[in-house]
Amino acid sequence: MKIILFQPDIAANVGAVLRLCACMNIPIEIIEPCGFPFDMRQIRRVALDYINHVKLHRHVSWEAFHANSMERGSRLILLSTRGKVRYDQFAFLPDDMLLFGRESAGVPNAIHQAADAILRVPLAREMRSLNVATAAAMTLGEALRQTSLLPGDENER
Repeated sequence: MKIILFQPDIAANVGAVLRLCACMNIPIEIIEPCGFPFDMRQIRRVALDYINHVKLHRHVSWEAFHANSMERGSRLILLSTRGKVRYDQFAFLPDDMLLFGRESAGVPNAIHQAADAILRVPLAREMRSLNVATAAAMTLGEALRQTSLLPGDENER
């Protein structure tokens, strides 16, 4: 399981997702360019020292990601407001890659076509979308629950 952020627009959201990934022991990959200068000081304001515990890989483009990170047997699962299947009604697998688009524009049609599945988080009718970090937390939590990959409480061991 891993999180992929496609050209994120907001540094604070990247920081929140990095912290989520650190806490869940999940690697994250960022497909650039970002909508902000990628400055770890800016991101660290939200990620705090958790950033030291996350496996982060950055790609200069979608093409670079697709050439280097598409793992055999892994599925590319896109979260989109245009998804037809609810994330909580989807059967996740341990090697799934959860892809989240830009806060301002999602992902291009070519990436929709490359996805093995396109999911959505259900919202109230009047609402357009969730914050990307919130959507990532909800989806990752469900995926980890289904695949029995949630990290355990170290105090219980």
